[in-house]
Amino acid sequence: MEMKVYFPGNKRVFADYKGFTIETDQPEHGGGDDTAPAPFDLFIASIGTCAGIFMLGFMQQRDISTEGAGITLRTERDPEAGLIGRIVLDLHLPSDFPEKYKAAVVNAVELCTVKRHMHQPPEFVVNASIV
Repeated sequence: MEMKVYFPGNKRVFADYKGFTIETDQPEHGGGDDTAPAPFDLFIASIGTCAGIFMLGFMQQRDISTEGAGITLRTERDPEAGLIGRIVLDLHLPSDFPEKYKAAVVNAVELCTVKRHMHQPPEFVVNASIV
C-alpha cells in the first residue's frame, strides 16, 4: 500500500489513498483555517469507526436491528504525559438487544483492527531524500 501526502496551502495536509483524497487542516488556534479535521482527529475517529464496524458486523450477522445503536467514544487526558491516557467506548444497544449477546458484542468490539495495532504497534521507518 502506498499513500501520497502533499501540502495544498497554509496548514492543510492532504493524502491520496486508495482513490480517495483525505483532507486535514489545523484549527484556527493552531494557525490553520479549520476547514477539515486535524490528523489527530482522524486517528481518534479511526478508533471509533473501527469499533463501529465490528459492532455493526456482530449485529448484522445475528439479524439484530441496528436502529438506535451506536457508540460514544470519550477520551481522557493524562495530565502528566500530556497525552490521551484512556479511551472509553460506550456501546449503545437497542432496547430489544438480547442480553445473552451483551458480553459477546463487547468482545467483538475489542477485536477492532485499529485497537489491536495500538497494542502491537508497527515499526516506523522515516527516510529523507532531496528531490
